Amino acid sequence: MTEHNHDPKPGNLLLRPNRPVGIVGYGSYIPRYRLPATEVARIWGGSEDGLPIIEKAVAGLDEDVITMSIEAARNALARAGIDPRELRAVWVGSESHPYAVKPSSTVVAEAIGASEHIQAGDWEFACKAGSEALVAAMAMVGSGMGDFALAIGMDTAQGKPGDALEYTASSGGAAFILGPADVALAEIQASYSYVTDTPDFWRRANQVYPEHGQRFTGEPAYFHHITQAATTMLEASGHKPADFKYAIFHQPNTKFPQKVAKDLGFTPEQIKTGLLTPVIGNTYAGSSLVGLTAVLDLADPGDLIFVTSYGSGAGSDSFIIKALEPLQHRRVNAPTTLDYVKRRTPIDYATYVRYRGEIRMR
Repeated sequence: MTEHNHDPKPGNLLLRPNRPVGIVGYGSYIPRYRLPATEVARIWGGSEDGLPIIEKAVAGLDEDVITMSIEAARNALARAGIDPRELRAVWVGSESHPYAVKPSSTVVAEAIGASEHIQAGDWEFACKAGSEALVAAMAMVGSGMGDFALAIGMDTAQGKPGDALEYTASSGGAAFILGPADVALAEIQASYSYVTDTPDFWRRANQVYPEHGQRFTGEPAYFHHITQAATTMLEASGHKPADFKYAIFHQPNTKFPQKVAKDLGFTPEQIKTGLLTPVIGNTYAGSSLVGLTAVLDLADPGDLIFVTSYGSGAGSDSFIIKALEPLQHRRVNAPTTLDYVKRRTPIDYATYVRYRGEIRMR
């Protein structure tokens, strides 16, 4: 009997489209409300020394994954300069969709004026649901099934009151319109995905708050998967860390991306622009994608960008992206990510629990 080796050859590990694909438009959205980490420490008696972040973004009473996705998508359309009816797919990645049974994507598609003749769906994979949708959009455009596809990563993350996650679980995300590279702002040269069954973070059906494996979430979860994905991408593509102007890694806190970047050979200067967790928290499905929008707001033509996401459960998606000439001209058509970061209204803990629906009226 013939034995079959199902592992792909090293040269075939990277996911490359049949035709060049790029980011035609991008946009972020971050709510204006901010909960200082000192407020969480004040309520739960924690030390104010060594807090994981400065503050986090909090969705308002009239905001959820759908409304924020619409805002980010409109920013992406403004930069893309295309008619929304040209989209052939609208995909929303999140772990906090407003409905358990009813898609977010159809509401977003109709609100932005997309055609009814599209592929729509919601994606789940913890914090990499957004990058997962991005890979799918890359495949659709790269195969020629459609010229433009919209991929969104957006969350209103949950953290159990008093849990360590409450310091960082925040709201926000980003949207990307993918299309042919010859009309793009940045070309996605390759992607690579690495997944295993690693139960570091989960929430069962009807469970209000997620559970996590505490230190288990670092190793063998976050660090193993990002290191494996990033190392494989570098080796298979023939690149080294010094080739990149910018690097973005999933940022559940401030320390994890700094450590994994150092371990992989990236410098603090390379990750500085995309590291937004200290001032907006961990936007889960939008975490690495919001970091990418911040980098695209500043990148020059020819700059290489390295992105690696992480989602509990567990897996990582890695991308190599090259900034193109049209980027510097079309990015001015929508608010920058830094605009949203600077637009802030501090709130206290009582207002936060009201906005997050922690106060049950019935």
